[in-house]
Amino acid sequence: MIPLSLLDLAPVCQGSTITTALNNSREMAVAAEQLGYSRIWLAEHHGMLGVASSATALAISHIAAATKHIRIGAGGIMLPNHSPLIIAEQFGTLEALYPGRIDLGLGRAPGTDMATARALRRNLQGSVDQYPQDIEELQQLLGPQQPEQTIIAVPGNNSNIPIWLLGSSLYSAQLAASKGLPYSFASHFAPDQLFDALNLYRQGFKPSAQQASPYVSAGMMAVVADTDEQANYLFSSLQQQFVNLRRGNNQTFQPPTDNMQSRWTEIEEMMVKQTLRYALVGSQNTVKQKLEKFIDATQVDEVIVSMPIYDLEDRLHSLALLADLKV
Repeated sequence: MIPLSLLDLAPVCQGSTITTALNNSREMAVAAEQLGYSRIWLAEHHGMLGVASSATALAISHIAAATKHIRIGAGGIMLPNHSPLIIAEQFGTLEALYPGRIDLGLGRAPGTDMATARALRRNLQGSVDQYPQDIEELQQLLGPQQPEQTIIAVPGNNSNIPIWLLGSSLYSAQLAASKGLPYSFASHFAPDQLFDALNLYRQGFKPSAQQASPYVSAGMMAVVADTDEQANYLFSSLQQQFVNLRRGNNQTFQPPTDNMQSRWTEIEEMMVKQTLRYALVGSQNTVKQKLEKFIDATQVDEVIVSMPIYDLEDRLHSLALLADLKV
């Protein structure tokens, strides 16, 4: 069976609270562990009313404390927002608290709008171009101390936390390959370059101390329900979210609707459906066929799913139905 993992953004639902969102993520993690999921990652976003995982390391600790063996990590930390030393100390602390369970996925997008990105105040100049060097610095801080090393991360030093590179472009695929790191492609919201990125990564992979051979996961949205009709109804929450994002409407996560036609234009409908074309939406039988087709086409080593479902009970039910497929 291919490993299944979970990507969570701690969605803040309309009429609910951030506390509830973070506690819901903890319940999802507990359930995912019991159901045999390989890992659960939280993603760094800032300034979004519908996302509660901006302080990602704190959110990771919250759910790691409620679980026992499932891997917990970031999918991802946006490296240009932070100094490598801060990340090394934060994740070194997590590794000390939850040994052998922490993953560190890295991205180079800000995870927010540019005004909020400037307010994060890492420095006065853009640091995206320093991304490869920042990765190397972070690897050194998390690795064994060298004789000439003057900056030491405490905690973090010699923790050897696995680093993943995340992305939705050919750049990230080539960088992960050149550094010999596992790679996770964001096909759940940016699918256009999926196959080109996978080919580049596999063909250009250079073995490293961390990773001897290519290892790639791909993201997929997943809404599994007892019937196709129910799943499509629940999926409308995510469709509304994407419409709101494209319109620049910053809103909490909306309840599902049975009338999307009144909520998007024809062009918006086409764009959203194109973006979410790999989403696993339907009954178990429908989703099983979609997932098997995706795995056959991509030959990915792991699938990481995001479950954008408004009600926690529906989310937990979807989690269980997907785990039961045993693809």
